[in-house]
Amino acid sequence: MGCSKWRAGFNFGHLKAQSKLSVFLTMIIIFTYLFYCLSGYCDSLPRPVYDQQTTFINKILGLNDGLEQKKIDAHKNSSPGSVVRELPGFDSVDSLLQGNDNELRPDNNISIANNLGSKTFPQAIIIGVKKGGTRALLEFLRIHPDVRAVGTEPHFFDRFYDNGLEWYRNLMPRTLESQITMEKTPSYFVTKEAPRRLFALSRHTKLIVVVRDPVTRAVSDYTQTLSKQPGLPSFQSLTFRNSTTGLIDTSWSAVRIGIYAKHLENWLRYFPLSKFLFVSGERLVTDPAGEMGRVQDFLGLKRVVTDKHFYFNQTKGFPCLKKPEGSSRPRCLGKSKGRPHPQISPEVLLRLREFYRPFNMKFYQMTGHDFGWD
Repeated sequence: MGCSKWRAGFNFGHLKAQSKLSVFLTMIIIFTYLFYCLSGYCDSLPRPVYDQQTTFINKILGLNDGLEQKKIDAHKNSSPGSVVRELPGFDSVDSLLQGNDNELRPDNNISIANNLGSKTFPQAIIIGVKKGGTRALLEFLRIHPDVRAVGTEPHFFDRFYDNGLEWYRNLMPRTLESQITMEKTPSYFVTKEAPRRLFALSRHTKLIVVVRDPVTRAVSDYTQTLSKQPGLPSFQSLTFRNSTTGLIDTSWSAVRIGIYAKHLENWLRYFPLSKFLFVSGERLVTDPAGEMGRVQDFLGLKRVVTDKHFYFNQTKGFPCLKKPEGSSRPRCLGKSKGRPHPQISPEVLLRLREFYRPFNMKFYQMTGHDFGWD
């Protein structure tokens, strides 16, 4: 009997000791945590990704604890896409990154849209034409918060097709469900294999072709090449296969690209006309807002890009984007755009215009639109 009482007492004492030890260890952990927090260590602990993104936005915008800060905080309970679209004073985070190259660079600052979403194949592609105004169109479209586009030309369907689809997909920016992915490679329009290759990937891709008076386009093309190759033969000598007979050399790319009807025939073997939008390069200069309205409608986008975004640069001779809030300068295309054209003999230009006339007429019929080049 005495032995049993001794064992019970021992067990009870052992349990009490264990309980005291547990309490003691718990108190040590709590005091250690409090000590580190008071020392400022807790501030360096990782926060939720969404909070980090909010802090990033606040730093860019320079927000304080006032009304604008409350608006940003209110978005914590809304969808990520609404944050991207509704930042005060800006059309997209991309415009922040591009607005002042000296302060913010995409290499060092990741936008929200790059932290969220997924990489998908483009739903729309600007497939042509070279020197037609494709760069201007892409830059104008990038103002739209629901458009995400590759900055450089991928050239997947003409040069790098053997690299595979995953290589192509990885070139794309991350997009949200409410956004569309785009790219531009003007040489697709004149590449024989491009429509078949694109059709094999997706028959639902929307195709945008920026076209321009083929004579003016040819001169612009020559001007660009001449700036890189000062020893280039004259425009006249490259245009004519035989100067005596006046036979046009259609093997010269500057001439061949402008035969739009021929290239469109190749694309129409795979895609219906309803998948195309033909943008006037001339109207993109004289009425950028109007032409951008057509583009946004074609892409199923709200008309966000309007005349309030543009002003005409008299020096360059084409429209530029007004400077975003917080930027020190407006956004114009680079020095390579708007070069002065060399003097070309009027007789040469007239002969070239006569050559293009039947092709232009056929192109007007195919597209159902008279571009007024003749």
